[in-house]
Amino acid sequence: MCRYLIQIRWHNFFTFTYKNIFMDSNIIEAIQKNLGYQPLEKIDPNTQETKNPREISPQQKLSQAAIPAVLAAMIKYSDGKDGLNLLSGNKDWLGAIYFGNEKDVIKKIADYAGVGTDEAERHMENISDEAVKIIKDNVKTQDAEKLRSFMNSQRHSVLSHLPAALNMGDVLNEGTFDDRTNKMEGPVSGFLHRIENII
Repeated sequence: MCRYLIQIRWHNFFTFTYKNIFMDSNIIEAIQKNLGYQPLEKIDPNTQETKNPREISPQQKLSQAAIPAVLAAMIKYSDGKDGLNLLSGNKDWLGAIYFGNEKDVIKKIADYAGVGTDEAERHMENISDEAVKIIKDNVKTQDAEKLRSFMNSQRHSVLSHLPAALNMGDVLNEGTFDDRTNKMEGPVSGFLHRIENII
């Protein structure tokens, strides 16, 4: 994560400002850019899959599954009693956010992408570390409400990219995660998702 600000002021009536902040209000896009992944596709609410699944390479399928799967687990984790741990030091994030079921999730993602479990685990560890950095950068203080608010603001974006084949709702005991309405777009759906984020 890198951020810097350069401001050049010439006399009192000309100001030039240059910013480079490797952070994005959309955490999925921030992780994708920071770790060099291809852009993720939104899941079609009718097919519950990406629009052209057969045209996606194993590496693209890996990031398509791993990024939202890690973030969905972090959303769930942030709402629990240990949520503030996301703002503390380094740890085994996969073990924490999947409550000891990380091996099952890693296998699901590896099978979905058609890659080995070691490769899937390595990517998921990198994604979880990057996600924690971005969360810390946005929340800044040990504030549980602020953490929940930030994570909930990412909920719709995360779930709209999460492949239904992973059944993350069952894994995390959060049935709403697999609800196809999370993938729907449009004025009414967007309005309802904004209300959901506030609640």
